[in-house]
Amino acid sequence: MNIFTLGINHKSAPVGLRERVAFSAEQLESALAAIRQLPGVDEAVIVSTCNRTELYCSGDVAEDALVGWLAAFHQLSPEQLREHLYQHRHEQAIEHLFAVASGLDSLVLGEPQILGQVKQAYQQAKRQAAVGGVLERLFQYCFRVAKMVRTDTDVGQNAVSVAYSAVSLAKHIFSRVADARVLLIGAGDTSELVAQHLKEQGVSQLKVANRTLQRAQELATKFAAEAHTLAELPELLPNADIVVSSTASTLPLVGKGMVEKALRQRRHQPMLFIDLAVPRDIEEQVNELDDAYLYTVDDLQNIISENLRNREQAAQQAQQIISSERQAFVDWLASLNSVDLVRDFRQHYQALAQQQLSRAMTQLQAGKDPQAVLEEFSHRLTNQMLHEPTRMIKKAGENGDQHTLAVLQLLCSEGKTTS
Repeated sequence: MNIFTLGINHKSAPVGLRERVAFSAEQLESALAAIRQLPGVDEAVIVSTCNRTELYCSGDVAEDALVGWLAAFHQLSPEQLREHLYQHRHEQAIEHLFAVASGLDSLVLGEPQILGQVKQAYQQAKRQAAVGGVLERLFQYCFRVAKMVRTDTDVGQNAVSVAYSAVSLAKHIFSRVADARVLLIGAGDTSELVAQHLKEQGVSQLKVANRTLQRAQELATKFAAEAHTLAELPELLPNADIVVSSTASTLPLVGKGMVEKALRQRRHQPMLFIDLAVPRDIEEQVNELDDAYLYTVDDLQNIISENLRNREQAAQQAQQIISSERQAFVDWLASLNSVDLVRDFRQHYQALAQQQLSRAMTQLQAGKDPQAVLEEFSHRLTNQMLHEPTRMIKKAGENGDQHTLAVLQLLCSEGKTTS
């Protein structure tokens, strides 16, 4: 049973092509039905995210047919796709899936979202009966491996994005960051990511100050926050424990004097300032003040670099887990062949025995001597059962096939032991 993967991702193709090859949720149902009609495709799962589209199939899959189908489905020519596609067969395909689900093949090493996306792809295929015994077992293995990687390594730990690093820093400084009062200065993409991470940590007291009130209101509405203008900063600062700033201003928006005044009003309760803007939004002299702690994007980048090194070390441990579990799955696949062989072997010789038994019963019913019938039954059945093994022994001897002779000798020895 072959397992085949065909895919395109952030490493192999530009975003424009990835967008054209992605499957929408509405397309997946028809796509799974269509791919199952291709010659040799027994089972199929389609994993499609913003950074990758991958087809996982079992059976005697023809690569050209799969490439042609993928191109035609998205109204592209095969030539447009080929140079950007990668393919993996059998053990490589198994290991690739395990790595993908574990976050080792992601744009951000160790990111956890991909596991949920792989699970959704599997569930979609299962609902349409597109997975059977092999891919069913493969994806169950895959989820177990991803859990082991998350549990037994630190590949998903340590912040590796500026927004998440800012929130992680706040968590280290404030024992209960959920209780902190947070002021976001700016309402762009970075501020939105920070707001999202803060909400995930349970922060409920959130304010957004922006140059235009409308944009501040749009962001505030998403996160149940308050919207303000930049002109209100002097009044907002005294009530903020954490200030995260990310604007496109060419001049600092928060000066030393403004912070000094805010600290007096706060009776010098500590304040954390995280400046993610370039150029800076917060004057660097703020760090000279007692009870004011200022971190810039450069400080966070140093944290991120160290965290990435830690993740890369953890990824090596994860790879060992993946390799071991891949071999376990390959062994299971190999056992399927032996199960089939045992079943066929038993069926073949049971049929031979039934054939000779029917012959013997007919002779007994005809009045033949029972002892003679049993002797003939034993003789004929033995000859039939030994015919093929005897032929194999002679052929192996003539060809000097020591491996086959050793296997047959072992069978003979085992038979003597158990008889």
